[in-house]
Amino acid sequence: MARIVMKFGGTSMAGTERIRNVAARVKREVEAGNEVAVVVSAMAGETDRLVGYCREASPLADPAEYDVVVAAGEQITSGLLAITLQALGVPARSWLGWQLPIRTSSAHGVARIEDIDTGAILASMASGAVAVVPGFQGLTGDNRVTTLGRGGSDTSAVALAAALKADRCDIYTDVDGVYTTDPRIVPRARKLMKITYEEMLELASVGAKVLQTRSVELAMKEKVVVQVLSSFSDAPGTLVVDEDDEMERELIAGVVADRNEAKVTLTFTVPRAQLPASLDVLEKAKDAIGFAALLADDDVAKISVVGVGMKSHAGVAATMFRALASRGINIQAITTSEIKVSVLIPQDYVELAVRVLHTAYGLDAPVETAPEAGAA
Repeated sequence: MARIVMKFGGTSMAGTERIRNVAARVKREVEAGNEVAVVVSAMAGETDRLVGYCREASPLADPAEYDVVVAAGEQITSGLLAITLQALGVPARSWLGWQLPIRTSSAHGVARIEDIDTGAILASMASGAVAVVPGFQGLTGDNRVTTLGRGGSDTSAVALAAALKADRCDIYTDVDGVYTTDPRIVPRARKLMKITYEEMLELASVGAKVLQTRSVELAMKEKVVVQVLSSFSDAPGTLVVDEDDEMERELIAGVVADRNEAKVTLTFTVPRAQLPASLDVLEKAKDAIGFAALLADDDVAKISVVGVGMKSHAGVAATMFRALASRGINIQAITTSEIKVSVLIPQDYVELAVRVLHTAYGLDAPVETAPEAGAA
């Protein structure tokens, strides 16, 4: 018997039929003899709708009351899933953030989990009941509802898995694992059976959308084994685990494109949405910095190659530069870390650059095994 945390995102919970599909998957784990806790997101689009209501009510909404409103989406799906499981003959109950409780910092909208009281939920799971927990929310020391920021349900799931000492945290999404790049750009992208925490963290930080960055950081810190799976197929997923010798033989794990970048010459980049605010801050500090002119360009993209194999192999960056140069793709800026090389290129060359690099590093799958859909 294993103890498993299963997390389902907004697409997986989008309507009663999909919630029935989720319930059927949970039931299979229970029938296999496992203790199960489920973390759920709000239905796809629901959080945006609730945020819209807050903005209509006041452009400067009280952050604490804002959290009360936007946390409601996960409360609804947790109750609906518990009801659906009960209808299938599976004992289940919902546990809201304040009922466990999940204690967080008081930074409304971007709170961080500090502690989870697991006594009651463990007793309930030991009795055979599935625990359904709304993601994205918690409670401050003075008993105010908080939210963790967008994508926070992944973090909720990993934190709960750590607190419960779960054997595994299964993250169910609309893709069936982590690919070497976005298969919509490169049809011959390969699904990875395993990837290290460090690689997944770098991929998430430079634009891969499969897992939220904070959840990967927490999994790495707490050594939670995470598995990325699809809610819509039974295909094997990708395990996110600690580094081992076998995995280090893989030079590059993936190629990622992030179109949401803007370049500021001094030179650095910022997320495109933050460009106006960044320019304003720099202009106000012009005398202190001492620049003559400030140039900005949002027609750029960041391309990154990530892999733990870089630690023990030379020439990774050179391969990248040669491959891009061979297709006339101009590199505007370069940054590196121990397992990542990123370059800034013109926006128009994003897809070409990803395809060229994917081939240059030998990541293309044989034609017969190439995926039909998904994302890195």
